[in-house]
Amino acid sequence: MTVLEMYHRPVLLSESINGLNITDGGIYVDATYGGGGHTNAILEKLKNGRVIAFDQDKDALANSNSDSRLTILHSNFRYLAAQLSAKGIDKVDGILADLGISSHQIDTPERGFSTRFDAPLDMRMNSESALTAAYIINTYPAGKLQKMFSEYGEITNAANLSRVLEKARTVKHIRTTGDLIEAIKPCTPPQSAHKYLAQVFQSLRIELNEEVDALKDLLRQSEAMLNKGGRLVVISYHSLEDRLVKNFMRSGNFEGIPQKNMYGHDLRTMEPVTKKPILPNEEEITGNSRARSAKMRIAEKL
Repeated sequence: MTVLEMYHRPVLLSESINGLNITDGGIYVDATYGGGGHTNAILEKLKNGRVIAFDQDKDALANSNSDSRLTILHSNFRYLAAQLSAKGIDKVDGILADLGISSHQIDTPERGFSTRFDAPLDMRMNSESALTAAYIINTYPAGKLQKMFSEYGEITNAANLSRVLEKARTVKHIRTTGDLIEAIKPCTPPQSAHKYLAQVFQSLRIELNEEVDALKDLLRQSEAMLNKGGRLVVISYHSLEDRLVKNFMRSGNFEGIPQKNMYGHDLRTMEPVTKKPILPNEEEITGNSRARSAKMRIAEKL
């Protein structure tokens, strides 16, 4: 395994590159650069084209290479249109987004993303941001915590979990991942503790990093930024993300409701390339367990 693969092993690599339907000379966006695996695969398909890569995590910038066709921006992908405009780009031929967190972020204890380490309760994708997951846990009222756990983690006992946390933090300030795990033991199912804790951590990460709003911003801007025939490829890892992507690609909105003009003509500007999501095969899942929940969807600009 290469150094870049150790940072983040790209999921559905060949499928996503094929999904972009790359044409030489085109401009392509990798919205989630990470270890550079997807970007490098795009560059291999190009001779005269260009790749603009985004990543809000400054650690990812160290994975840059000297390829003159590559520009890496230290930015959240929700600022896609503004960042491309600043580079004199008004249209692109393909956009790829591999959502979620990188292997590097999970495996770096001090980032606080993993239940495996007792580390500061951080979870910032952009380490320059002011707020941390600890702030959320220690300041959100129970009702707001419940909404977060229910919507972003689909946790069935979210109300009880929130009450337990609200009480625990009055006894001891929750500073680390270990503190959090200990505080919620009374409502953690022993038979499925690993899954439950993953849902709790996922909820916090999504809330802190505004991942749902950022994804919506990316999808809206992608629709406007793509050339006719350009492709949008999105890899998601939980049902909330996948539902937003599916609805937007099918109907042009996040509710999945078809919109028509006064003449009855469909208003959507994108067409799904495949009806069902593309999933990793067993060989990939065996080699990379983090690919297990991945779903890839592709749409083409009409």
